[in-house]
Amino acid sequence: MPLMPVAEALRQVLSGTQPLGTETVALDDALARVLATDLAAKRTQPPDDVSAMDGYAVRAADTAHEPSTLTIIGEVAAGHPFEGTVGPGEAARIFTGGVLPAGADCVIIQEVTERAENRVVIKRSGIKGKNIRRKGIDFSEGQVLLEQGRRLDDRDLMLAASMNHDRVPVFRRPKVAIVGTGDELVMPGTEPQPGEIVYSNGFALTALARTEGAEARDFGIARDSLDAIRAHIGRARDWGADILVTTGGASVGEHDLVQKALKAEGLDLSFWRVALRPGRPMMHGRLGDLQVLGVPGNPVSSYVCSVLFLVPLIRRLSGRSDIERVRETARLGRDLPENDEREDYLRATLSFGADGPIATPVSSQDSSLMAHLSRAGCLVIRPPHAPAAPAGSPCVILKLAL
Repeated sequence: MPLMPVAEALRQVLSGTQPLGTETVALDDALARVLATDLAAKRTQPPDDVSAMDGYAVRAADTAHEPSTLTIIGEVAAGHPFEGTVGPGEAARIFTGGVLPAGADCVIIQEVTERAENRVVIKRSGIKGKNIRRKGIDFSEGQVLLEQGRRLDDRDLMLAASMNHDRVPVFRRPKVAIVGTGDELVMPGTEPQPGEIVYSNGFALTALARTEGAEARDFGIARDSLDAIRAHIGRARDWGADILVTTGGASVGEHDLVQKALKAEGLDLSFWRVALRPGRPMMHGRLGDLQVLGVPGNPVSSYVCSVLFLVPLIRRLSGRSDIERVRETARLGRDLPENDEREDYLRATLSFGADGPIATPVSSQDSSLMAHLSRAGCLVIRPPHAPAAPAGSPCVILKLAL
């Protein structure tokens, strides 16, 4: 099977995939959830003309001459409207958020007034409409303010609450199961024996999936046997996973048993080699409704493949409208040689100069080097057969920190 271009591989991963079912959740539980329908306001905000300042509600015409003295006929506080009408020569004491009483057409701030019992001296003339928040200036009942596919953030929750929604319809969170494979792996906190390495991929991929809004669970390490790998696959399916991510063992070596185990479970294989660096032995298929991503065991490869394929898949199942992370432009911080037939994703530090962001690829791009990945601010993307590029030339980047 020839190497598949990255764009075609992603197209196959997303092909025929639709958002999951919906549920209605309390606003307190809606952070980072994706709206399943447009959300319209149930009320107008503000519902009346209200004061934007503490001061006096007056008729602007009565303050044309400076100073002007008016009679105070009442008081208006937020939540306590004044039922009377402000007539000629009259004023009502008003506080921020108070409903503008009938007859008044401006608010004089208290800093330019002086009160003596039931009379107030206006030292500066008012302007009609001044210091008034008009009814509906924010939004009107029935207006759609939050659209389907939007991932709700803290400001969106503020808006939804002000629209008078206490519950919102959202798409179900995808359930992502992660399985590490390999006899050489041991859990963090243990003392590795000769030939053993500490398992790390699952921690990164679980965190990445949760950051994207999925419900993620690491099912631990499956040893290098068909029975062990199939048992882990079975546990993930029993949990109700929507996506299964396996790390390691997806190539064609004698001990690379993941693909064999998955096929024994009924895998419909889409592809297993991508024109990608790092991450060539990347696999995708389906076990019924379960999407399967087999990423390489090398830590950087597993992470880059997950950013490129797992993240868009989670977003599609979550109902998001922004499926891929946004690619941006920068300038290279050092020279790069010409590229071969694979699309390259280079770990790079990110800084900012007078002409904008500068992406400097690290000196070694070995796919086992996690320290470079931790310090990287972005990935520099180089298309297949890209010519040599000198420092300062434009490049395309994918930021790692969101």
